[in-house]
Amino acid sequence: MRLHHVQVACPPGGEEAARRFYGEGLGMAEVEKPDDLKARGGAWFRGGDAEIHVGVEEPFTPARKAHPALVVDDVAELEAVAARLIGLGFDVDWSQRHTFPGHQRFHAHDGHGNRVEVLAAG
Repeated sequence: MRLHHVQVACPPGGEEAARRFYGEGLGMAEVEKPDDLKARGGAWFRGGDAEIHVGVEEPFTPARKAHPALVVDDVAELEAVAARLIGLGFDVDWSQRHTFPGHQRFHAHDGHGNRVEVLAAG
């Protein structure tokens, strides 16, 4: 078994903020949604084998604890992603950088307040 995707939510009209965080910030490519699902709104993103689906939810409540964890190739890429997010105005929390054995990591919140973890071996 393997994971196909993780879905997070955004409020109606939140697609641009999702594109800014997942696309520009994390460097994930937006993928086209199937025609049958386009009318629901939202946006889908892929980076390597990782896929995040941002779906519209009303009423919306951000996931402050539950989160996807995305693995990058190395610590240099981890730091580059963090710098990109910071440059876009997102807060990056390194307070747990060395608390996951064998990895370095940071946490950030997307443009809607959903928690996201990014980690690398090291």
